Amino acid sequence: MDKANVGLFLICRVPGRMCALPIEHVIETMRALAIEVVAGVPQFVRGLAVIRGEPLPVVDVARLLGMHETSPGRFVAFRVGSRRIALAVEAVLGIRAIAVGTLQALPMLLHEAGSDVIATIGLLDAELLVVLRGAKLLPEDDWMQLDAARAAS
Repeated sequence: MDKANVGLFLICRVPGRMCALPIEHVIETMRALAIEVVAGVPQFVRGLAVIRGEPLPVVDVARLLGMHETSPGRFVAFRVGSRRIALAVEAVLGIRAIAVGTLQALPMLLHEAGSDVIATIGLLDAELLVVLRGAKLLPEDDWMQLDAARAAS
């Protein structure tokens, strides 16, 4: 695969979905930590978690997609401009190279999010909205093809 024609993505699972997060924004992954609930935040923000001594907002990817009963097992510390946030996901599956042609055919992560969720993100944090627009939903068939290609190489 020509390196100029691929993007590197961290593949994560949320209930019923696979997500491809742009690796250039990922700082680290970790087990889910304790979350301090904060009043008055949108539903997709679970609260604050102290990561490396700094309280970071925790955005639940499943809740972004309209799922309400979730139990994240992992956090992905993510760079958004000069700030950091934590994305809560069910599992982290690894890093994969995805061809640009395949990327263009994949739906955006926020494709299934309601317009009210997207508007809220845009109002609260335009940089986060830009970063999340680079994330993709990965259909199960595409994930299986990526995994098979990786095993063959």
